Amino acid sequence: MNKTVNINLAGIFFHIDEDAYAKLQRYLTAIKRSFEGVTGEDEIIADIEARISELFSTKIQDARQVISVKELDEVIAVMGQPEDYMVDDDIFEDAPKSKKSKRTQSSGNGKKLYRDVDNAYIGGVSSGLGHYFGIDSIWIRLAWVFLVLVGFGSPILIYILLWILMPEATSTADKLSMTGKAVNIDNIQEKVKEGFENVADAVKNVDYDKYGNQAKKGAQGFFQTIGKIIMFFLKVLAKIIGVLFIITGAAVVISLFVGLFTAGTFDIFYGDLGNYGDYIHTAGIPLWLASLLTFFAVGIPFFFLFYLGLKILAGNLKSMPLAGKLSLLGIWLLSVIGLGVIGIREATEHSFTGKVNTKETLAITANDTLSIRMQGSDILPGELRRSNNFLMEYDNNGERVYMRRNVRLIVRSTTEDNAYLKIQKETNGRSFTAAQEEASRIDYNFEVIDNTLYLDGFFTTVASSKFRSQEVQVILYLPEGTTLYADSNTYSYHRNDSRYRDLLENGNEEKYLLMKRGELVCDTCTKSERGSSSNREDEWEQRSYQEGQEIPDWERDEPTESTTEERVETNIQKDSI
Repeated sequence: MNKTVNINLAGIFFHIDEDAYAKLQRYLTAIKRSFEGVTGEDEIIADIEARISELFSTKIQDARQVISVKELDEVIAVMGQPEDYMVDDDIFEDAPKSKKSKRTQSSGNGKKLYRDVDNAYIGGVSSGLGHYFGIDSIWIRLAWVFLVLVGFGSPILIYILLWILMPEATSTADKLSMTGKAVNIDNIQEKVKEGFENVADAVKNVDYDKYGNQAKKGAQGFFQTIGKIIMFFLKVLAKIIGVLFIITGAAVVISLFVGLFTAGTFDIFYGDLGNYGDYIHTAGIPLWLASLLTFFAVGIPFFFLFYLGLKILAGNLKSMPLAGKLSLLGIWLLSVIGLGVIGIREATEHSFTGKVNTKETLAITANDTLSIRMQGSDILPGELRRSNNFLMEYDNNGERVYMRRNVRLIVRSTTEDNAYLKIQKETNGRSFTAAQEEASRIDYNFEVIDNTLYLDGFFTTVASSKFRSQEVQVILYLPEGTTLYADSNTYSYHRNDSRYRDLLENGNEEKYLLMKRGELVCDTCTKSERGSSSNREDEWEQRSYQEGQEIPDWERDEPTESTTEERVETNIQKDSI
């Protein structure tokens, strides 16, 4: 068992075993000895240590991993051995001797895109692109000028974005990577030498280049100042965006956990989803599975949004291991696919609509007065009004039933002698036959007592039918001369638009209305009480269809597919209208 040592190499902490630490010490000591007394010694050593630190970072998967002799040998193979280089002060002379390294210089691993601030006029973008594409930066600068003059696209915005996104080549390793050279001891040494030679040349030619460089330095200084101001505000904006990402990501993930994972999976909280969720999924998918898939499909992207916010605020935050990212991506893809399958199955269960019609004749004739009112149920709490909400309750026999208030009341005229009710039950299913069977299971009741029609404000069906967009339409047909009185509690049940051809308008409750020439007229009302007539019957009669054109299903009284008896009944109703 080897001991481990914690080291700080170029500002980054590493765990390294004792044998590798001893070998690394000998390696760095040998390098320092090779460059002892050489101009730029400290800068060369610092760059070499930074490069070794960078290579170490690529070798470890997490912060707790220990660097062994194997990883150190791989790094030394890239950097080279100190004895491979014959280093003395002669390499910094203007005419160096023709000494060559014993070790062949290795080729780079490809260029990296950096901003070259050493040769910059504004932000170093053009010179950096020149290094990357291997062309003279003057042509890239001319291209920018041309794009700005012709107004093609948004060159200034693109330049600013590249300025922001392209990192600056600050270290020697960055500058070598920018030009595509291998970052090893030989190239680092040559780059430092080049830097000192440039300084020496600048000192020699200071008088000759003074006036020639003034314009460049002035422009460069101006744009650098502007760039610093822009970068400051962009960094502030980035921090604000990071905070927003953290708040949004955390809020969504926590909400999903509480609202879906906890309530949907473990039924801890009381609510419609926890108690009735299984009745929503008509395809037989367990609620806990749908909730779990939803949690992962929605939560994982927002978790990454939260993590991105942390990375923006804390730039030195260690990246998530690749295995963790791939695992979360796999879970997310499986969840999305699973939700897609569930959605398709649910849609299949609602792909067909079935209708069942029944006709009930009433003992109401011309010159009779009929009152209508809605009635509720002892087991159905809440206000008596039409609603799409549903409840699962136990009936008087102790059976669990599906209850809903989606009942629509429609009043029309007829030429028959007696008033009658047409009750249309409608629901969805995976096939037309299945939808018809589900519709026939709907139980809806009414009763007539002393010329008062009591209509249930709800309907029930067996719990196994689940939610299938069930609806009941109660169509009351009145003969000419009949008087209608609608109770105020019918208001929400007959709020219909013109396509339903409802003669009972909203606001005409608690008024005596006479069926006269196909309309309900209030003869005892004042002009202001009557209000503006919608003339919906006239609008219906004005509809014209070309010969052979199919009448839309919502304008039919009968189902899309009906039995022979229902077709006969529908034809009678159309003739009466």
